[in-house]
Amino acid sequence: MIQIGLENLLASPCPALEGKRLGLLSNQASTDRHFTHARVLLQQRFGPQLTCLFAPQHGFFCEKQDNMIESGHQTDSLTGLPLFSLYGETRRPTQAMFEQLDVLLIDLVDVGTRVYTFLYTLAYCLEAAAQYGKRVVALDRPNPLGGLAVEGNILEPDCTSFVGLYPLPMRHGLTFGELALHINREFGLGADLEIVPMRGWRRSMLFRDTGFPWVFPSPNMPTPETALVYPGQVIWEGTNISEGRGTTLPFELVGAPFWEHEPIMQALAATDLPGCFLRPLVFEPTSGKWAGQPCVGFHLHVTDARSFLPYRTSLALLQAVLRLYPQNFRYKEPPYEYEFERLPMDLILGSQKVRKALEEGQPLVELEAGWRSELDEFAGIRQRSFVYHE
Repeated sequence: MIQIGLENLLASPCPALEGKRLGLLSNQASTDRHFTHARVLLQQRFGPQLTCLFAPQHGFFCEKQDNMIESGHQTDSLTGLPLFSLYGETRRPTQAMFEQLDVLLIDLVDVGTRVYTFLYTLAYCLEAAAQYGKRVVALDRPNPLGGLAVEGNILEPDCTSFVGLYPLPMRHGLTFGELALHINREFGLGADLEIVPMRGWRRSMLFRDTGFPWVFPSPNMPTPETALVYPGQVIWEGTNISEGRGTTLPFELVGAPFWEHEPIMQALAATDLPGCFLRPLVFEPTSGKWAGQPCVGFHLHVTDARSFLPYRTSLALLQAVLRLYPQNFRYKEPPYEYEFERLPMDLILGSQKVRKALEEGQPLVELEAGWRSELDEFAGIRQRSFVYHE
């Protein structure tokens, strides 16, 4: 079993933290292997040095569903500490918040996908730390998708938002600590940053290989298998298609009342979709899109995670639906993640060009070839931030 950054910090003397006031950015998933939460462990180790807590999107206990559902500041009943929401009246830490700390510890479970907002909460904290003269220590955890594969187009400047601030591909293959190093260095954030690394983690590891327990980091990320499909299935958030919210298999299920199994399966046959099986079914969400209505769709089974291409698979399915059901399919209208004018699908894809190419029926292999050089360039640049090597 691996040892995460939190456990390494607690196991080793940390003179740089002695006498410093500490803040902690975390949520309910930030536990050690025994399911003891980071704030409890840090308060036991550092006592009154731990002065405040911060929480990202979905609230500290991951109780808030979907996007733009805010949580407020509160007092943590377990530790008695102030708990500041970074997905409420502000998504950026304020000077008043940072006046309570000298060092911000960050311990979040990330899922390896560009649009997951924890990354941008991290970025805003790095910017604030640089502005207010504070230090950031990121306690590293695994990328559940592993650290080898990258996939997808690079985010374009006109599609930046809180689901994409930096030119990253949809699947970036970096741990959360490596992401912190990457954005701090490559985009000149200038924060005083330190990473507490894991022990025993290898880039080839998927989450199930680590032996570490999974605790869901957001309400619709119940298992590591959800994380495997998320880099593709997240695109359905920008449509009127159910991405399985309101079922027990969010993102693994996808469909709508107007879909038909056979025509979609015939359309998908033209594209190589390795490592997965789309099993036809009908499901009925209890909330969200099409709540209470039978949705014809698919359960996306990952049969070989190392060859599986989540982004390609979901784009192929989207392209089939665009062609087959132009009268019924709709893009979600703004707002989405505090963007009130631009199309949510463009923000999720990180590119208007990709959306338009899909609409025009451009073969996916050609589309992928068009972004291959940028993806290869990113794959080389990201190695400058590697903490772990095979």
